[in-house]
Parts: sequence; structure tokens; C-alpha cells
Amino acid sequence: MSDARIAAAAPQAIRREDYRQPDWLVPEIALDFDLDPAATRVRAALHVSRNGGHDRPLVLNGDGLEAASVKVDGAEAQGWRMEGQDLVIPLTGDAHTIETEVVIAPERNTQLQGLYASSGMLCTQCEAEGFRRITFFPDRPDVLSKYKVRMEAERARFPVLLANGDPIAQDDAEDGRHWAEWHDPFPKPSYLFALVAGDLVANTGSFTTMSGREVQLGIYVRAPDLPKTDHALHALKLSMKWDEDVYGREYDLDVFNIVAVDDFNFGAMENKGLNVFNSRYILADPDTATDWDYDAIAAVVAHEYFHNWSGNRVTCRDWFQLSLKEGFTVFRDQSFSADQGSAAVKRIEDVRSLRASQFPEDAGPLAHPVRPDEYIEISNFYTATIYNKGAELIRMMATILGPQKFRAATDLYFDRFDGTAATCEDFVLCMEEAGKVDLGQFRRWYSQAGTPRVSANLVQDGATTSLALAQTVPPTPGQPIKEPMVLPLKIRLFGEKSGAPLIDEALVLLDKPEQELRFEGLPERAVLSINRGFSAPVIVDANRSAADLAFLSAHDDDPFARYEAMQQLMLDTLVAAVTTGKGEHGALIDAVRNTLTDPALDRAFIAEAVLLPSDSFIGDQMAVVDPEAIFRAREALRADLGNLLEPEWRAAYEGARANRFEYSPAAKGARRLKNVALGYIAASGAADAAKLAYAQFEAADNMTDRQGGLATLVNGTSSLREKAIEAFYQRYAGNALVLDKWFQTQALSSRDDTLAAVEKLAQHPDFTLANPNRARALVGAFSINQRAFHDPSGRGYRFVADQLIALDKLNPQTAAKLVPPLGRWKRFDAQRAARMRGELERIVASPGLSKDMFEQATKSLD
Repeated sequence: MSDARIAAAAPQAIRREDYRQPDWLVPEIALDFDLDPAATRVRAALHVSRNGGHDRPLVLNGDGLEAASVKVDGAEAQGWRMEGQDLVIPLTGDAHTIETEVVIAPERNTQLQGLYASSGMLCTQCEAEGFRRITFFPDRPDVLSKYKVRMEAERARFPVLLANGDPIAQDDAEDGRHWAEWHDPFPKPSYLFALVAGDLVANTGSFTTMSGREVQLGIYVRAPDLPKTDHALHALKLSMKWDEDVYGREYDLDVFNIVAVDDFNFGAMENKGLNVFNSRYILADPDTATDWDYDAIAAVVAHEYFHNWSGNRVTCRDWFQLSLKEGFTVFRDQSFSADQGSAAVKRIEDVRSLRASQFPEDAGPLAHPVRPDEYIEISNFYTATIYNKGAELIRMMATILGPQKFRAATDLYFDRFDGTAATCEDFVLCMEEAGKVDLGQFRRWYSQAGTPRVSANLVQDGATTSLALAQTVPPTPGQPIKEPMVLPLKIRLFGEKSGAPLIDEALVLLDKPEQELRFEGLPERAVLSINRGFSAPVIVDANRSAADLAFLSAHDDDPFARYEAMQQLMLDTLVAAVTTGKGEHGALIDAVRNTLTDPALDRAFIAEAVLLPSDSFIGDQMAVVDPEAIFRAREALRADLGNLLEPEWRAAYEGARANRFEYSPAAKGARRLKNVALGYIAASGAADAAKLAYAQFEAADNMTDRQGGLATLVNGTSSLREKAIEAFYQRYAGNALVLDKWFQTQALSSRDDTLAAVEKLAQHPDFTLANPNRARALVGAFSINQRAFHDPSGRGYRFVADQLIALDKLNPQTAAKLVPPLGRWKRFDAQRAARMRGELERIVASPGLSKDMFEQATKSLD
């Protein structure tokens, strides 16, 4: 498709600079649902008031709705009309009651936005613009309303009826039906509306708030899943207590409910008092959930609960301010998780995630600021930049202010903007006011895209040691020229011979293109530890030798910096092997041995530190990515590490064996190290590696060990491989969440035949694009398998494009989020780039393409 045709077909972009206050406000709304999967009747009564002295009509957004009735103040409305999908009603007075009636079909709603059916229940997802698929309403986050909801349904089919707020009444109705009424006394935007009806049971509990109020808690699931909800309920109670202790935020309703749903586009949704969750982030027991799943459940439960204040009580004025609630809340849930276990390991995990998803986003065609300037489809901006990078902005401000001033600033923010729709600027102003700092230049983090690069050159000349720092921000789409950022860099110097710190840790605010620091009278050559704790989300290029990095990996007193030194040593070794064919790794072998055998180190930390960087992260360091060369270099280094340190790996494996499952930091660390060690034993080519993996797979009393054994076998060539794959499938054939792991593990395999295997798996009876989790497990996982996806034939690109075109017809939101791997075509050789670009063009040319997919694919072509 030509550029001119693309431009002609482009939907209209929405721009931040065009923001205007809503013409009409809706202080109160009453909803009446006659629930039925095939035909749900929705009656809405909106109490509207004119906002200002204008004469503009009332515009109520809709999506696929037809008005069966429209009334104004009890009488049939006159002169109303449809403009596109929206209902327009001319009004003369300043306050009116608008009543509308529509009929919708939840069972045909494959987009999973609005009211839809999932596994026999009815549920909602309204963020960002799903409420307009339920009823006509000014569907924007700055229209805050108090909601009263009545639901009626067949009791046998839908015995549980839930909505936002607190229950106020319920009773039987005629013909085997029943009804319930709920009221939410807190004004909220329409994207936080929620309703659930189904045959559900609840794991119940209670929590007493710091003021002495008792809150009833409920986690609603299908009856067979009830035993898998204890962990989530425990995490909820921990979250409520943590938010009181750390932020002084108390829960404000009499009930807090969570519902687990099988079909869900996101991880979860923070609807006021009624969180709706993807079931993968609620259900856990040792046999079906990995340690990662347990951790993720606790983190997501905390995240959605924390939204009660950072997102619900204070919401965002418009969708350009999305990181106001999401970045802040990610920071809060990361802090919570760090407090529940190893803060160092949690920081490593968060930075790895940032580098795997957000750094490539910043370096590609979909780069955008944390506060974007425009969008076509808002669902496309639920990105790693908004969430993960947004959290790093909050972390940097917390670092600059210090703990006490940061807490004072968040108190000010919550108190000042409670019950309103705020902006990122409002948040920063509170940081400035309470912290007594000037964050004028810091605001560039919200407006400039791209990952800053910092060069650090440490030079010792006689008695003077100087550290020269310089920063650059690369050009990104629409932003060719960048201004210097404020980079809070934590640094420390260590003595090369003594291993002792030569200076106290210092926080350097690098806010100029170049800056120099001088240190006088250091007694020995210094080794630089920089960006300790990953204090700024930047890429650091420092003049440190392999010996320096090995030294830091053994002596740095900052756990993240110690991990980072090892990772940089590995990365330098691998990049040299790919680009020059040579990779001297003596220092690396010694460094890994030292870390692996250090009894003072936490096993979870050891496991993280000795893992090689991923193929994709290695590729991110290269001007032109060569997937096959990267794979060969990485496998060769894994084999060398496995061979040369085989006794150490076996000792680590045996020493980390656990007799029974326990969910604790120590037990999780043992399992993590055991599985990393198993991978290296297999990489060494040891004759007994497959038997060792299968024995672990077969005897495991937990999913972490079973999947660890399976993954090792899936990557190998042993005859036990197919036996394990089939045994896993037969054991969990009725469990959709575990089957997702089965599909994903095979899609991520490093074998030569992975592409063919994935093409075959797409025809498997249990594969479906209708479930977002299953689509992500196979198609999403395969698209980040750098070697298989980038097969020189182009078949990997064709497979993913075919799946995305089909998925777009069902669920545009999920499909659009799987486009980015194709959009990185400029990073690859000419042949691969042409084939990737060709598939993007084919997607854009597909008839009936959604706005979601159009925006992602066309931007990826730029």
C-alpha cells in the first residue's frame, strides 16, 4: 500500500493539545440491566448538567448501539440524532434527566470490551472506552459520576450479581429470576464501571482498617477453582495493610470483591470495589502455578488494590495522562513486592523487564513519550513506556526527594486531588511543593521519548581522579532533536587492590550534556560503580575493563550493581564473539565461579547473576541483528560455562534440591538456582542431562520444577523430549492456564524445528485465537523467539502476520499488541527487513482492518 493510500485511510488522530473541558457533566447515573447473554436490555438514567455558558448539545458516545428509546425529563426526546456512533441530543436548559434504552448481545462480543460472556458468566471491561459499548454516555475519564446499579437475571443461571460499591438490596423476582442493587458513593469515570453475573463461589475474609472499620473481602471463581484462591486473598490483605503503613491510604467501602475471568484482554482491572481479573493472576496451587505465577498474582492483586487511590479516588483527566495512574501504581506495586522478599532480586527482575520490552519500544517506530501527544486508538498506549518507564519516573523523583519528602508529596497529591481527575503536571507540582525542589527540567522525561545514553570515563592522573560524564538522547519518531535530561545517577568508587569503598555513595544529578567530577587523594586505583540500583533508566557506556567488571561482580556492595557488572561482562564477551568471531572469556568464567560458590549470596540472586543475557538483548546492542550468529555465540558460551564449571553446577543443583514445596523467599531461590543449574548441565552436553531433567519433571511436587524440567527437555534432542511433552499435556489437558504454559514452552524452544512445530501447534484442537491468553502463549511467545521468528525463509513472519490478521477480526486490542516484533524490521539485514515490511504491508492492506491494528502497523512501517 502506498504512503498516500495509507494516509487517506488513516482514522483521525486525537491530540493532547486539543483537550477541552466536557460540555456536560453527569453527577449521577442509574443503570438497570435485564441480563441475558443473547439480549441484555440496558436502561440508563443520566442526571446531566451543563458545564459552562455554551449552547452545545449533549453528545453521548456509543459503539455499536441502537437507541430503542430516548427521553428527556420523562418525555420522548425531540430532535435527537445519531452522528456516526454517537447520540446527539439538543437541550435548552442547564440540568436534565436523560433516559435511554438499548439492547446488546454479550455472547457475540468477541472484542471482550463492554459487557461480554466468558465461561458461562457475564462480565465487563470498560477501560479505556468499553462503557460506550454498554450504554450511551460521555465516555471520557474526566466525567465523574455516582453510580446506582440494578441487575435482574435468572437465578439458576446467574445466582451471583455483583457491581461497584456496596450492596444495598436484593430479592427474588417472578419466573425464577432475582435482582440486586448496588451503590457506589464515590464519583468515578465510566471506565471504572463493573458488573459481573454468574454461577460463582467466593473465598471470603475480612480486613480491619487502621480506623477500625471491618471490610468484607471476597474472591469469586467457579466452584472447582475455589481451592486455588488462598494465595490471592492473602496477597490482598497484605496489600491493604502495606498501603496503610507506607502511604497512609485506607480502604473506603464496606466490601472489596475480586472476580476471576478466563477471557480477558489485560491482566486485571481496578474497577472501584469490584476488581475483574484474568484468571491467571488469581488461581494458584503448587501443582499448576510456578513461583513466577505466585509472585505475579501477589503483584497484580496489589497493583489493582493500590489503584483504589492512585487511579480511582484520584483519576486521570484524559488518556494522555494514563501514566499518572499506571506509572505511579506500578512503582507502588514494585515497592510492595520488594518488601515481601528480596528487594535486590525484585529490582533485577524489574530492570530486566524494562530492557526486554520498553528499551526496544523506545528504540523503534512505536516510540512515544510517557505523556503522548496524540493517538488514534488509546488501547495502543497501554505500553511498557506508560507503565514501566512511567514507574521509573516516579522512582527517580522519589530518589531526588528522599523518603520523607516523597511521602509528604504523595500525601499532598492524594489530599489535594481526591475525587477529581488530575494530570501528570499536577503530580509533579506536588513533588515540587512538598519536596522543595525545582523539577522544571525533569519534566522532559514526560515529553521526550527515547532512552538516554550515558558515557562514563574514569581517569586517574597522579593524585587526581576525574569522572567525565556525558549524555545523549537519540532521535525518535517526531522528535529528531532532544534536550538534556535530568539523570539521577548513584555512584561509588572502590579500591582495585583493597576492594574497599573509597568514597561514600553519591547521588549525581547529570542535567547537562557533559559534566566532570574530581576526587583528590584517592589511595589506590579506583573502579567505578555507576547507576547503582539502576537509579536512572539509561544505557551506560563506561570505560571498564573485563577485569574491572569481574572485580565489581565480586566486591560491589550494591546488589544490583554487582549483578549489572556480571551481565555487562557477559554482554561484552558475547558481542565480541558475534562481531569478531572471538570471545575471550577467562575473566567471565572466573567471575561466574566466584558468584556460584559464594556462600554469602542469596540463591535467587546467584541464579539471576549467572544467567546469560537473552538473544534479543544481545541483538539490541548491535547495529544489524544477526539472529543465527547471536544464537551460535550464546550457545557456545553456555556450553563452555557448562563444561568448565560442571562440578559447580552439579553442586548447586544438588544443594538446591527441596524435599517439598514451600512458597518462601528461600525456597523460591533454591528452585530458581536448581533450574538454572539444570540448564547449564544440559548445555554442557552431559550424558545424563536429559535423564536428570526428566527425573525432575516426573518427580516434581510443584509446577516450577516440572516446567523447568520440561523446558530443558523441549530445548534438547533426547528421546525423552516427546515423552515429557505428551505426559504434560495428558496431565493438564483440562486446565487452560497450564496448557498455556505447554504451548508457550514449545514456542520458545531453541531447536532448529521450532517454526515447524509452532505451525503445527496452531492447528492443535486446543489452540484458539478467541482466548487472549492462548493467543499470547503461542503467537506472542513465538514472536519473541528471536532465532525461530527470524528464520531466513520468512515463514515466521508470514505465520505471525496470518495469525494477527485473523485475530484482528475477533479481538483488535489483543491483536494490535502483538505487532511490535514485526515493526523492528530496520534492525535486521536487507532480506529479513524486506520480508518483515512486506508482512506489515499485507496487514495494512487487509480489508476491514481495525483502528487498533491500523495504527500499530502503519507506524511500524514508517
